[in-house]
Amino acid sequence: MKQINLYSDGSSLGNPGPGGWGTILKYNEHTKELSGGELLTTNNQMELKGVIEGLKQLKEPCKVHIISDSKYVVQAINEWLENWQRNGFKTAAKKPVKNVELWQEYLDVSKQHTVTASWVKGHDGHEENERCDLLARAEAEKLK
Repeated sequence: MKQINLYSDGSSLGNPGPGGWGTILKYNEHTKELSGGELLTTNNQMELKGVIEGLKQLKEPCKVHIISDSKYVVQAINEWLENWQRNGFKTAAKKPVKNVELWQEYLDVSKQHTVTASWVKGHDGHEENERCDLLARAEAEKLK
């Protein structure tokens, strides 16, 4: 099974406002950059959208290590998502999970993969995270 590193970041100008996402996929010496944006979105939606769009690029089951500066995305994948599903996409406080459509899309595109997620501090010199941030901001700026 191929081991893929998926780096991703999201940006929103206004939160909600115009937003963008940037993703880098790395497999051995191969690197692929992706980016996109939406007119009215939130930072968390763009953080998650970058992960989803990266996973959509994978054509076979892979071991995917997601690296993100979004605690929301990393904690949801590592800790919350299983309970959200079991509880009908309600939080521990019995409130509806935010961005449920995106989380359901994530579950769909990730189901064939073995996924782990790690958090990195944003704007701290991590090369791929900094590049993803630039891609995401550029997409958001185009829509401003």
